[in-house]
Amino acid sequence: MTPSRESRGAGTWLIGGAVALTTLCLGLCAWWLSRPVTVEEGPPQVVEVASKPAPREPPPPPRTRPSTPVAAPPPVEEPAPVPVDDPPPEGKSGTALYQRGTKPLKRGLVVPEGFELPPGYLRHYQATDHGQAVPAILMFDPDFTPKDANGQPIPIPENRVVPEELAPPGMPRQMLELPAEPEDGDAP
Repeated sequence: MTPSRESRGAGTWLIGGAVALTTLCLGLCAWWLSRPVTVEEGPPQVVEVASKPAPREPPPPPRTRPSTPVAAPPPVEEPAPVPVDDPPPEGKSGTALYQRGTKPLKRGLVVPEGFELPPGYLRHYQATDHGQAVPAILMFDPDFTPKDANGQPIPIPENRVVPEELAPPGMPRQMLELPAEPEDGDAP
């Protein structure tokens, strides 16, 4: 489709107007920068230069402790402690609050490192209480709800670990073997 004569004329007019406006702006800037600037002359400024340096002030005397005792500042009121729902266990604080074995390892299908997961699945990495990494297991993405052939949601386990029957096609079916945990006395 070729543009009509009116639309070609309007486009040419717009381009010509833009070029004219740009030229006008550049001309005004050149004129403004090239005009002479007059400086008003006032009485001459006299600057005196000191021939000898000004005498220095003596340093302040060193601070000494006052001979009279100074009253201690009044005690600061501490804000009331915020009540806690669950107080910490007796005699435990800091990192001792986090006991080993409080979050058991999840057992599920091992995801091979090179296997590309379809949308809705993810690798869940875990480690033992002693820092030993275990292979990643297959879990459902929290933002994903699997659906059957009719578009109805499929119920999934509460812990979001993918059961064998819902694993993506082509993924090997190997369950994670949980490593034996050394006793606290055997820890490295």
